[in-house]
Amino acid sequence: MSLENKTAFITGGNTGIGYGIAQALIAEGVNVAITSRSLQRAEEAAKKIKDSVSSKGEIMALELDVKNFEAQKEVVSKVVEKWGKLDFFIANAGVGHFAPIQELSTEHWQDTIDTNLTGVFYGIKASVEALKATEGFFLTISSLAGTNFFAGGAAYNASKFGLTGFTQAVMLDLRNEGIRVSTIMPGSVATGFNDHQVDEKDAWKIQKEDIGEIVVGLFKLDARTLPSKIEVRPSKTAKG
Repeated sequence: MSLENKTAFITGGNTGIGYGIAQALIAEGVNVAITSRSLQRAEEAAKKIKDSVSSKGEIMALELDVKNFEAQKEVVSKVVEKWGKLDFFIANAGVGHFAPIQELSTEHWQDTIDTNLTGVFYGIKASVEALKATEGFFLTISSLAGTNFFAGGAAYNASKFGLTGFTQAVMLDLRNEGIRVSTIMPGSVATGFNDHQVDEKDAWKIQKEDIGEIVVGLFKLDARTLPSKIEVRPSKTAKG
């Protein structure tokens, strides 16, 4: 199935996994809107993506804090106003605050839950009617941390365990409404997440363009079939 002239909206598409997804979709001729909490960063990323990909797909940069429901509704309206429809919503924006529970601040707990979980709830509430009109796709980016807990991960685990369950429940709510819903759960990805500096030591990890390819394949799959939860991990470990 061709994705040309489809329309996608990616929260947090200015870096990391969201950036890789935007590149892959633009290459397929999809019109893509990406967001950041900083409009300048979103605009810089949009220019880099457009310059790096030969495609007819357009790209638009928008400012968005996913913790603000009214702002999510506004940016969805802007996407529909510009391109006339919304086919794909990719809820990618996320944060990571890691600390033992004795040291985890209430502010970091709230920021993690509000961004990684409540922000996705706001996303589907803001986009559900637009997605019904196109029989579109709502995709969340969870994590293997959504089924595997680890020390120091109380806030992040809680947000991603919640996101995985939330997405699966929403999938059941909307599957007969013409909207497909799925989640991708990556393991170690070579991105700047949590201020990590990417270098040659990260070559063993999943690359952001790999997630982009998975998303393209998922969106191209015949609508009668839905991979509702996709776990992705590096083929080898760091010592492999």
